[in-house]
Amino acid sequence: MNSFNKDSIYHGFKFIYEEEIKEIGSKAFMFEHIKSGAKLLYLENDDSNKVFSISFRTPPKDSTGVFHILEHSVLCGSDKYPVKEPFVELLKGSLSTFLNAFTFSDKTMYPVASKNDKDFLNLIDVYMDAVLHPNIYKTKQILEQEGWHYELDKPEDDITYKGVVYNEMKGAFSSPEGILMRKIQNSLFPDNAYGFESGGDPKDIPDLTYEDFIASHKKYYSPANSYIYLYGAMDLDEKLEYLDREYLSSYERIQVDSKIEPQKPIGNDVELVEEYPILPNEGERDKTYLSLNFAVSKSTDAETYLAFDILEFLLLESPAAPLKKALLEAGICKDVFGIYDNSILQPFFAITIKNSNEDKKEEFKKLVFDTLKKLVNEGIDKKLIEAAINVKEFQLREADYGSMPRGLGYSVKAMDSWLYDESPLLNLKFEDTLKQIKKALTENYFEKLIEKYILNSKHESLVVIKPSKAVAEESAKALSEKLKGLKKSLSKDEINKLVSETESLKKRQASEDSPEDLKKLPMLSLDDIDEKAEKLPILEEDLDGTKLLYHEISTNKIAYFNLYFDSLDISEDKVKYLSLLEEVLGKIDTEKYKYEELANEINIKTGDITFTNSIFVDKNTTDKYYPKFTIKVKVLQDKIEDALKIMDQIMFHSIFENKKRLKDIVQEIKSRMEMYINGNGQSVAAKRITSYFSISGRYSEELKGLEYYKFICNIDKKLDNSYEEVSSNLKEVSQMLFNKDNLIISLTGEKDILSEFKNKFSNLNIQNKKTEANRELPKLKQIQNNEGLITSSKVQYVCKGFDFKKLGYDYSGKLEVLKKILSLDYLWNNVRVMGGAYGVSIAMSKSGDFLFWSYRDPNLKETLNVYDNAYKFIEAFKADDYEMTKYIIGTFAGLDAPLTPRQKGERSDENYFKGITEADIQRWRKEVLDTKKEDINEFSKFLKDIVDQNYICVLGNHNKIKENESEFNSSIEVFE
Repeated sequence: MNSFNKDSIYHGFKFIYEEEIKEIGSKAFMFEHIKSGAKLLYLENDDSNKVFSISFRTPPKDSTGVFHILEHSVLCGSDKYPVKEPFVELLKGSLSTFLNAFTFSDKTMYPVASKNDKDFLNLIDVYMDAVLHPNIYKTKQILEQEGWHYELDKPEDDITYKGVVYNEMKGAFSSPEGILMRKIQNSLFPDNAYGFESGGDPKDIPDLTYEDFIASHKKYYSPANSYIYLYGAMDLDEKLEYLDREYLSSYERIQVDSKIEPQKPIGNDVELVEEYPILPNEGERDKTYLSLNFAVSKSTDAETYLAFDILEFLLLESPAAPLKKALLEAGICKDVFGIYDNSILQPFFAITIKNSNEDKKEEFKKLVFDTLKKLVNEGIDKKLIEAAINVKEFQLREADYGSMPRGLGYSVKAMDSWLYDESPLLNLKFEDTLKQIKKALTENYFEKLIEKYILNSKHESLVVIKPSKAVAEESAKALSEKLKGLKKSLSKDEINKLVSETESLKKRQASEDSPEDLKKLPMLSLDDIDEKAEKLPILEEDLDGTKLLYHEISTNKIAYFNLYFDSLDISEDKVKYLSLLEEVLGKIDTEKYKYEELANEINIKTGDITFTNSIFVDKNTTDKYYPKFTIKVKVLQDKIEDALKIMDQIMFHSIFENKKRLKDIVQEIKSRMEMYINGNGQSVAAKRITSYFSISGRYSEELKGLEYYKFICNIDKKLDNSYEEVSSNLKEVSQMLFNKDNLIISLTGEKDILSEFKNKFSNLNIQNKKTEANRELPKLKQIQNNEGLITSSKVQYVCKGFDFKKLGYDYSGKLEVLKKILSLDYLWNNVRVMGGAYGVSIAMSKSGDFLFWSYRDPNLKETLNVYDNAYKFIEAFKADDYEMTKYIIGTFAGLDAPLTPRQKGERSDENYFKGITEADIQRWRKEVLDTKKEDINEFSKFLKDIVDQNYICVLGNHNKIKENESEFNSSIEVFE
């Protein structure tokens, strides 16, 4: 345990205070570095997954994206580590459990995490040198690569813009949701930093000069403007000594003018209209977004910070949400959602409707205010309030941030007050705040919030995001004319200079770092790797004749249990109804509850009950899989009985005949799928491509891919006339599924949770139904291969791959090392660095899938050519023992990523269903450890055989797909 005396100096750091934060099981230590002015917060606890971050307050003064480009650029080499991309080298050869950087609206964060002490210190060192001593001062080409540059290969060519951030933001500004989020903030804060686009507007990014780029780093990346954060079990004295000796003692405290001034109220008449692109053949009706937005208090007001998070769920997210219900019932839209952003000085609350029309904006505003006035006058249902508070309280106590380490989640929350000169602990200590908010159970607490910040607001805006068939072409034409005009204005010498600069940049990008520079980066040895894989606990038990997979893991009195129902009996013509059932259950009436009451019961009595279709593909072949309809529950131990009773109602007493409710749900599914497709094109293309060559891939496409989206679109069109058929099919599928004969149960928790679950399980009245079981895989037809999936996006998502087991190859741990080498050497350099794509990688399964994919990619054919030539790179691949060690260590970072208790239970279930044993895992682990350079070279034929099958799928820009139509067997427009 660490111990310090108040006002004493430790390695240049003045100790200010310490404080217990019982809510997160940590003790906070606050320091300030006397000489440099750096602030430091340490959260001490027993978490072995240690986190470090250094953040800077970076309020933008324009929309050139300078801080976003700096975020990328400082990780491209530094004084101590002069390689081109230390960030990538760390991804190759570190045991990091998290490694990234974030640009927010007003801050830039550089977080790392690791469970290995030596690795953790290495990561801190590389990141500290990167942010304080970057190579951007020596190499202008870093800005050109990561930000933007003029590209001209030959004097006769047209000039184009290239750059990683430029293409990333072109992608971000392609989707209406991306535009909406940006314009809400811009509309509410026209006079301060939030009126600008911190990520960079593609129209403005080329206005960023090298001089402004450097000046921004010089001003804002000072220790005096920094916030250093440490979390986890560590020797803090060692870290303080190191930070002072290596970095902070070299800096004098300076005044950095980075304070963010609050926006004065803008009144109630601000309206902003923006267009987003749709395809020429798409209809414009019912495709407008309307958003009513309000500035809300300050993020340093801990009570409103949390209270509005609860209010947003209460009004707009819960199935019982009254404002959402009123807007849907009025028929002015097909989807409603809320946005509450409390990560800026003045949080904002947005009420947004989708699939509406511009002429509905006055009706929209009137409906919102009339509904809220009614809620204030008549009072909000106390059950709904209790449910909403319980949901958020469960989330706060569970502190499950998914793939993000818990310590990083706390870091982001700390910055929501620390950045604005308040205590970083303000929003981490939630017990007293919750106590105040729980007054809402007996008082008109939320009604007063609505009245104060919404009904009586003097700071609101209306944002309209509407479709346009012309805006994309007009924008492209304006850009083309601008660049043609530029070229006309250049002399012959200036044009030749551009050609020379393009060639010089490409030469640098294609160059290799010297072995001497690479070896300056700190690295672990193979001795730091644990040869034994972590054993995931699993014990098979019997529960009233049903198999129960028990995972004994400490969960702090939370029971995590999954019910896996075999869905093999569902015929091919009903497979899509499995996904519709997943969306419907828990959101419709049951015999005992109206759907609003049911939502409240779920949220009051449990942490959550969710429904999902899981596909467990056999480890040996993609043509054998085990589809499961899964019910996932998280609940406190003393509420297990309540959860089971609620589940019984949902599973056996749901009423599918409410036409209006069914229509609302279908319209929301369609809307949310459109948002997903716009933001996750690589996943859509990857799912689609596997349906060309794999039976399990085809099944997955039916459940969650474009085939399901088409199904939902079709139901949306015809539901008025065929809802009896739809409800009948849902009922039939439900009755076939929920059969004790189909069931395997999984439970994660302590022993007393197991005992409680066994005692209460009879509350779920599940029967054995003797049916004629098919127990065969549905005979789904393969989809035609090689498609261009056309959207109005300005970028592409390019996918190519095949099933290597169908080519006679087996899975080996050595393939994981190959994946690491290809992703972070060959693909990174050729598709991201030189091609300008925002992301590129490989998706691979033990069952046989091997897929190349790119993300927000300006190219198409060029990227496919890179994929096609991967085998040549691997054939010629050279690496000494040092380099191979680096790749192996980096591979283990992925294999040993920390899991939450729930994730450990579910990973164990996954292995069980796929037939993966502990011996398999240990064998694959040893294969990774034993990988040699020659093993990698031998994969050349493997890669050649995969790309020679020529299976491709690209989602992206209409013109780009048409220009490359020879690559496709067919092209389809994704949206109607």
